[in-house]
Amino acid sequence: AALTVRFLTRRFIGEYGDMEFIYSHNVTVDGREILFHIWDAPNSQEQTEDGSSEEKRIQWADSFVLVYSICDRASFNILPLKIQFIKAAKEGQSQEKVPIVIVGNKRDLHHQRVVSSEEGRLLALSLDCGFYEVSAAE
Repeated sequence: AALTVRFLTRRFIGEYGDMEFIYSHNVTVDGREILFHIWDAPNSQEQTEDGSSEEKRIQWADSFVLVYSICDRASFNILPLKIQFIKAAKEGQSQEKVPIVIVGNKRDLHHQRVVSSEEGRLLALSLDCGFYEVSAAE
């Protein structure tokens, strides 16, 4: 959520609840105006009782940005399963590759880091995803 709000407003807000939001936002890229619809859903570490809502989000989206905290190993470890689930749902319907980017957040908290940049890059490479490390705070 912090990364989404930072993208939309250029402001950092550190505390969020576990709520889903859908945002719309216009951005000019290479002289073209692009309308983004962002479905910001918090990650549940547990298997959800209602898997249909996650399936609905996957079918709704054209691309995915999966964010983990470099200070939270569990948020990183769940990524391979999530990516496999997304690819099975999206790529099974068509031959097109689904755009997925893995983002390690909280780069500014390097003293609390438990997931290395190299681990993030290797995971992205092995799953054919993009990779970035960022700090929503900075």
